[in-house]
Amino acid sequence: MRKLHVLCFSLLALALLASPAPSAAQVAVGVTVRIGPPPIPVYEQPICPAAGYVWTPGYWAYGPDGYYWVPGTWVLAPVGLLWTPGYWGWSGGVFLWRAGYWGPHVGFYGGVNYGFGYTGVGFVGGRWERGVFLYNTAVLRVNTTVIRTTYVDRTVIVNNTNRVAFNGGPGGLTARATAEERIAERDRHVAPTSVQVQHERTASTNRALRASENHGRPGIAATTRPGEFTGRGVTGSGGSRGRNDSDRPPGSRGGASTGRGGSNTGTGSGASTGRGTGGGKSGTAGGKGSGGAGAGSSTGRGGNTGAGSSAGRGSGGKSQGSGGKSQDSGGKSQGSSSSHKGGSGEKERPH
Repeated sequence: MRKLHVLCFSLLALALLASPAPSAAQVAVGVTVRIGPPPIPVYEQPICPAAGYVWTPGYWAYGPDGYYWVPGTWVLAPVGLLWTPGYWGWSGGVFLWRAGYWGPHVGFYGGVNYGFGYTGVGFVGGRWERGVFLYNTAVLRVNTTVIRTTYVDRTVIVNNTNRVAFNGGPGGLTARATAEERIAERDRHVAPTSVQVQHERTASTNRALRASENHGRPGIAATTRPGEFTGRGVTGSGGSRGRNDSDRPPGSRGGASTGRGGSNTGTGSGASTGRGTGGGKSGTAGGKGSGGAGAGSSTGRGGNTGAGSSAGRGSGGKSQGSGGKSQDSGGKSQGSSSSHKGGSGEKERPH
């Protein structure tokens, strides 16, 4: 059973002496857990809502009912500052939460691969220049017709499928802070903004975000803005476009396209089928296509076969041509060429 222990200051200080040297601002005082969090779920990133917003990845927090997911979200960043995500670290036989912070450089976050530019070391999703944040669209989902301050750097793409969400302890990551990350520890740090704090509080009250309820696959994995847990800007875990299981360009991962899809043109025998069986306005095919010509067979509704090349009203479709005839229980098919509703698929692009 998961246990939540509230420790006094003195005991926590002793535990921290044996841990790697995080900034004091990184430690969420009083919260320790004996069991590590679930893996980071795979999810889609919502499109950046406006210029100046920086992506803050989702993470597992802990409450009286166990671990719960705090959805990743876009946050209006303090100008010139970058986000260092929090992480769970093993120390003195328990897991301690080291909270995230804003700073001029990205510090150590346990080597956790949060995705979307947070590969475990640093952040490759963008940078500040003269008070303006530039987005690397090889990593982040940004509508470039709305936000023009973008660039493309695919050299930073890392295919990392390790989803472990904690550092140290049994099964944990073994990453240690780099020289640059140790320097970043001495930077001036800024605490999470008020909207970030409220975002986490709202997540803590949502039963569906508890790991005990969603089994590590939260239905609300990411949001366009902090605290907006409903609407079009919400994405769930297990998506296929712009995912955080590798920092590939958003939209590079394909998937089956639905709607008006499927090529319906052919030549030879049996070239075309009716609506519902391979053409027409079905769930996986649509548009307009044409069947080919040639000798073959045509099946009517009743299953009768005659000369021709198209399937008749097997499930509501229409085909016409010239040639043989077949009719049984209302099925109609004529000829060796046919036309019906078919077409080619289309797939939404993120940009």
